[in-house]
Amino acid sequence: MFQTARSILNRDPAAHSLLEVVMTYPGIRALFWYRIAHFLVLRRFFIIANLLSQHATHTTGITISPQARIGKRLFIDHGVGVVIGATAIIEDDVTILHGVTLGARKSITDARHPHIKQGAFIGANAQILGHITVGAFSKIGAGSVVLVDVPDKTTAVGNPARIVEQK
Repeated sequence: MFQTARSILNRDPAAHSLLEVVMTYPGIRALFWYRIAHFLVLRRFFIIANLLSQHATHTTGITISPQARIGKRLFIDHGVGVVIGATAIIEDDVTILHGVTLGARKSITDARHPHIKQGAFIGANAQILGHITVGAFSKIGAGSVVLVDVPDKTTAVGNPARIVEQK
């Protein structure tokens, strides 16, 4: 968790100290409870895991399913309204702003939620729905509704999201 806190301190110009990040950032607290709940899910203690998840949602305003797979140094900035579904996969060094949903759509497979690759940035109130992939180091604009895959190093905006820049 301290690796995550140091990463946030480096990425957020509003952060003044490591202590401030650890004590006051709801994303850190939500990830703390998620890590414990995920540990419990892996050991098949589903009820306790879900109770911890509900506690975290109540105290932080961030809903993270204990079944989701989250890598290192995730930065959930502000956080209120973030929802991360059960089959979502988030790789390392991703930034998610407030109001983002990594949600499901109708699916015939077990994987119903998005896969967010390393270094992606997801703007405020973006909705990423279904079993799709957001490529490494891609950016999703605020308020976008993403229903199809986004390639690596690409910017997508709008409803429905469209590619506006590729590097």
